[in-house]
Amino acid sequence: MIVSLKKLKSGFSMPVFGFGTWRMGGNHTRNPLKNDHRQITAIRQAIDHGITHIDTAQMYAQGHAEELVGQAIKEFNRKKLFIVSKVWPDHLRFEDVLKSAALSLKRLKTDYLDLYLIHMPNPAIPISQTMKAFDKLKSDGFIKNIGVSNFSVRSFKAAQKVTENKIVVNQVHYNLIYREPEKSGLLEFCQKNDVLLVAWRPVEKGILADYGISVLDGISLKYKKSPAQIALNWLISQKNVVTLAKMENKKHLLENLGALKWQMEKNDIEKLRKGFPGQKIISDAVPLG
Repeated sequence: MIVSLKKLKSGFSMPVFGFGTWRMGGNHTRNPLKNDHRQITAIRQAIDHGITHIDTAQMYAQGHAEELVGQAIKEFNRKKLFIVSKVWPDHLRFEDVLKSAALSLKRLKTDYLDLYLIHMPNPAIPISQTMKAFDKLKSDGFIKNIGVSNFSVRSFKAAQKVTENKIVVNQVHYNLIYREPEKSGLLEFCQKNDVLLVAWRPVEKGILADYGISVLDGISLKYKKSPAQIALNWLISQKNVVTLAKMENKKHLLENLGALKWQMEKNDIEKLRKGFPGQKIISDAVPLG
């Protein structure tokens, strides 16, 4: 399968669906009990099935997730992959950003990142200092594009004001349950300002993969798709929205790929937007900063 792209007016494009690596190799710290071979195989399996967007971060398992990605991608054509990493908010001073990027590249065994994100805002460090480092990384060829994660509209505007380059992505917690990007105006802002919103945790740790929610069950029946496939497609059917998920077995991978290559009708998108029960206005994981 070839995963389709979403393209901005600026020329930036990225796949509508990618592979997330949070909790691969551990959580905030490395877990030696995790099976590295299994994790590497899962990433390779995803790439073999057409997924090119691989998302990781400096913080994931203390950098070990990046090492796993580096081992997984070494047998593939790097130019055909879209590799993303993030710098943790404790490392947003100018020199710290440069050092963090260099270490991420070393762990990933690659010369460049297709996209580099600020993992979340840090009000204690001037954003101008951070963006100056990002601009240098881009001008030096170590990163191709600049993005942020978990940024509110206010924080996004502040960052964009002090960078020479367009910020092309904001990666946030967004799904049928958690609607902070809608309620805060961030989704509309991204759509109007040529920015892609990358939705993380699209099936909310499996909650949206189960039957039993009437409005979701009805639309699943209509399209002959599983609830998880509907939840994923609901995101990528929207303007300027893409998503990603972790898939550690082939069954999970193939089910998620079934969410692609078809478009949900606008009235069904709105039916789910307005009628999905138990919506939360603010993320319980990482609220917009």
